[in-house]
Parts: sequence; structure tokens; C-alpha cells
Amino acid sequence: MTPRLAIAAVVTTVGLLATGCSTGPTTTAAAEAGSNYPVTLENCGRTVTIDAPPQRAVSLNQSSTEILLSLGLADRMVGTATWTDPVRADLADANATVPRLADNKPSLEVVLDTEPDLVTASFGGTLGEGGVADRDRFDALGVPTYLSPTDCIGKSATSVNADGARDEPLSIETVFQEVHDLAAIFDVRDRGDALVDELRARYDAASTSVSDASLAYWFADTTAPYMAGCCGASGVISNAVGVRNVFADTKDEWPQVSWESVADRNPSALVLADLSRRSIDGDALASKIAFLESNPVTSRMQAVIDKRYIVVNGADLNPSIRTVDGIEKVSAALREWSNG
Repeated sequence: MTPRLAIAAVVTTVGLLATGCSTGPTTTAAAEAGSNYPVTLENCGRTVTIDAPPQRAVSLNQSSTEILLSLGLADRMVGTATWTDPVRADLADANATVPRLADNKPSLEVVLDTEPDLVTASFGGTLGEGGVADRDRFDALGVPTYLSPTDCIGKSATSVNADGARDEPLSIETVFQEVHDLAAIFDVRDRGDALVDELRARYDAASTSVSDASLAYWFADTTAPYMAGCCGASGVISNAVGVRNVFADTKDEWPQVSWESVADRNPSALVLADLSRRSIDGDALASKIAFLESNPVTSRMQAVIDKRYIVVNGADLNPSIRTVDGIEKVSAALREWSNG
């Protein structure tokens, strides 16, 4: 099915910009004259122009979906996809009104059947080779795309994906930029300001150093575990609460390491992602704990002996508004142990 175009045009792709994404949307002369459209912004090396408020948006990753839902835009969404966890509880009712196109990656045809006038994503791998379709393909179809700046700012052009290396650490301000960008695209700037104010207040309230703990962040896989490196969402969490990530010497967001290396670095606590997906061993919290307490290497770790586990959702460890949830959960656990 050919997508119905609710906007007039998207400007052609420009060359990759050395600076990645800009700090926010740039209004055009028409906007200055009194109309809020078109809205033009630099987004991950592309100039994107939105000529009218999107009415049929599709978000291809959970993190992007939760921002749109938090902005009160469920009535302008026609599909979501690629979920690792249940939706945030306060967004459940709104999310129930939006069709889920797939739990994982949908086909391009399924996306186009919704007749989208905007497609958003959290990860370059979703809008790239091996993903739903690359941004050029959507451009050719007249469908504008928006990619989270958390997956391009501070990254080289060759590592724009969920697990690539970062040249610069992620900043919580980049998450806030995504909120402001999407609020501008949908012309709900006041809602964007309010959401960022709320997130910033929660971030500030949880960002108090209460421990000299060292942490390892385990996402998944029991054979060669994915442990967070220095500079993604885990870095934002560690810096906010004043702890040390024992794998802070690698710039890869999720390097696969050996259990011997985890034991050698001897974290005082383990942050465990409880994933609702069941694609590989070690997705579910129960399977993580069972492995840690039975494996001959990990069972001798002091963090395991003391059961120093901090449980988070997988989405809390992705660069998103859920990163603030991760800060709050880590901070609360450290406070409890400190006061105990």
C-alpha cells in the first residue's frame, strides 16, 4: 500500500555532519511569521522538514514510543514495535490504544500498511541495513523519519547502532533534546517543556552520592555476558549516583566479556536487567540469579554471596527517559544498603 502523505515533502538527504545532531529544532521563516510549520531540524546528519503536524506516526522502538506516549500523542500514533519490556505503568492505558505492529522488528510492508506520515526510532540499526528500512528508502516513499540523537551524538558514522562504541559519553541532556525535538515536530512544545522539567527534577533528586560502590551492569547472555561499558545509559546512571562501573575502561556500550573478567574486577553489586523477552539465556531475572548462584566462577563473587542485586528493566539501561528510572532504582538500592 502506498503511504498517504500527510506532509508535503521532506528535504533531500544532506551529507553526514561532523557534529552529528544539532542542539534542537530550527524554526523557518514561516514559523517566525506566525505559523509553527514547517519545522526544520538537523537530525543525525540529515535535514528533516515537517510541513504539518503528524497524524499517523509509527515508532519502531520502545524508547521512542514511551516519549510519544508521555507527550500525550497516542491519538496520533498508528503503530509501535520492538519491545523489550512492559510499557511504563503510567503509560499503559494510552499504549493500549496504539496498535503493536510487532514485538520485535516489523517488515517494511507492515509499517507502510499503516500509511504513516512520520516514522521514529531509537536506534540506527532499526533505520539502517538489516533494520526495517533505511532512511533513504523512507525518504523515497515521502515518509519523514526521526532517529534519536542518543544514537548519533558522540558516535562515529560507523557505529550508529545499539551496541557500538561511543567517542563521547552520553549525556542526559541528549535525552532531553529528543523530547524537545519530538515536541516541536508535533507542535506540543509546552508538553515537551513540562516533561523535561519533570525528568530533570527526578534526575536531580536521585543524583546524590550515597556509596562508594562499584557496579557491573548485566544486560543478557549467560555464556558471554553483555556488560555495560563506560559511556551509554549506564554511564549516566553511574555518574549520577557517584559509583564506579568496573567496565568503564571500554567505550563499547555493551561489550561481551568473560565471567572470569567480571570476577577479577569484583564489583560490590550487580545491576541485573529483567527482560520480558525470552530470546537468549539470561534474559529473565530468575535465570540470571540462578546462574550467578550456581556457576563455579560467579558463585564465589562477594556481590553474589551478599546477594547485592539491583534489579532494573532492560529499557532502563537504554538511552531514553527510562534512564531516569534506572538512576532512581540504583540510587534507592544504594541508599537502603548504606542505611542498613
